[in-house]
Amino acid sequence: MDFTIKTIAEYAAEGKAPEVLFWVGCAGSFDDRAKKITRAFCKILNKINVEFAVLGQEESCTGDPAKRAGNEFVFQMMALTNIEILNAYEVKKIVTACPHCFNTLKNEYPSLGGHFEVMHHTQFLKQLMNDGRLKVEGGSFKGKKITFHDPCYLGRGNDEYEAPRELLNKLDAELVEMKRCKSNGLCCGAGGAQMFKEPEKGNKDINIERTEEALQEKPDVIATGCPFCMTMMTDGVKHFNKNDEVAVKDIAELLAEAEDL
Repeated sequence: MDFTIKTIAEYAAEGKAPEVLFWVGCAGSFDDRAKKITRAFCKILNKINVEFAVLGQEESCTGDPAKRAGNEFVFQMMALTNIEILNAYEVKKIVTACPHCFNTLKNEYPSLGGHFEVMHHTQFLKQLMNDGRLKVEGGSFKGKKITFHDPCYLGRGNDEYEAPRELLNKLDAELVEMKRCKSNGLCCGAGGAQMFKEPEKGNKDINIERTEEALQEKPDVIATGCPFCMTMMTDGVKHFNKNDEVAVKDIAELLAEAEDL
């Protein structure tokens, strides 16, 4: 299905404002695998006529990696630039498919003058479902087993465990929980920067440990809600040579598949 995604600058030129700004994030913009999450989410919004915009060329990194690495100066420079742009467009509501962007925009930006309603894409999709705008019929997942890996910055960081599960429960699949889940979930390692560097010496990489836990549940799909978790869990599944048997998919991709988008 082909459709165009409008920038907020295009909306502004028409004297209009979108319902929500979709913050794509670095992974969703540049990583080939994460781009599929971006497309799936946009297809869903487009199908149910949600007016959304992106910043396009005006979007830059939230500054989250710099802040987590301890460079507060670089973080504040990046954040203030973003806040200036968002405020200039009078943005009120932001949705993002990246828990790292979500956490930073929601919790770190207000003290620098960036006051927005910020939602993770699973929260927004759940809201659309509760409002009757999004109907999920997941018949194609009947008989399938799905296990959900909680992203740290969504779960423990922001206490959101139910939105992703409520969406998955609509898919007619069997939702199986890992032994360590929700507030006791195990990090895949990406939030601790293991995705960006060689691991320290030890017996086992953390994403291998987490993937083992997921595979113990014998799922057909490992679902996640974070592009970094996606990379770590996919690498874990490949490590066990299970990539033909077990798919790793974002919740937006699963919903788009259910809707045959």
